[in-house]
Amino acid sequence: MTLQRLLVSLLLCVTTLAALAQPTQTVVDIPSRPGVTERLLVVSPPAARGSVLLLAGGHGGLQIQSGGGMKWGDGNFVVRTRRPFADRGLRVAVLDAPSDRQTAPFLAGFRQTPEHVADIRAAIAWLRSQGPGPVWLVATSRGTQSAAHAAIELADAGGPDGLVLTSTILSDSRGRPVPAMALERLRIPVLVVHHDQDGCSHCAPADLPALTGRLSGASRSETMMVSGGESRGDPCEAFAFHGFNGIEAEVVGRIVDWMQLP
Repeated sequence: MTLQRLLVSLLLCVTTLAALAQPTQTVVDIPSRPGVTERLLVVSPPAARGSVLLLAGGHGGLQIQSGGGMKWGDGNFVVRTRRPFADRGLRVAVLDAPSDRQTAPFLAGFRQTPEHVADIRAAIAWLRSQGPGPVWLVATSRGTQSAAHAAIELADAGGPDGLVLTSTILSDSRGRPVPAMALERLRIPVLVVHHDQDGCSHCAPADLPALTGRLSGASRSETMMVSGGESRGDPCEAFAFHGFNGIEAEVVGRIVDWMQLP
């Protein structure tokens, strides 16, 4: 074999190995309630250390398509960081609204219902079935109302191994904010991540003590304040400080480090 052919063969091997090392993306529909399915956008690294179930904010109706695209929410903080989470060795599942909530108002008025808890429980169980390692809920903005409520309701069985709340809803005239929930029931690790300049009226940093003071039962808890980045547009939207615009990689890295995965 000539040197040139040997170099070409080595290059092909390296390219093949690099491709095999890349996370793969699939769309999965799982049964969650009688006659209802949950669609997950799943990003899987070659060897996952654990899993994260990502819960978007807003109305939560991503309307994930069979090819992996979505009609809404691709810019949401936890949705747009799905690949960075996977690059850190985590199996990632982005949760859509269930099949019976695929039109407006999607998850609005639904996030603290037994049905939504059942949907989240089914998604957690599916992730557990995919391989070893813990399953964490990671949510942002209105998704924190879903994640905190589900973690509390599933505290005795079927719940996550850890909870990450980013840009938490701390006050809400339209519903129950996270600090008003029975957070003392949580026994799992809880990480609260907040931008020190979050300008959303529902997420004022000054209101954080109402949340963190309720986590005395958690096996481990911390409030992680971050700064920097760039704020653009509506202060409650994904590309403001509220959505950690410009510092996504740093925030994801600090979250995964805090998880202390094997």
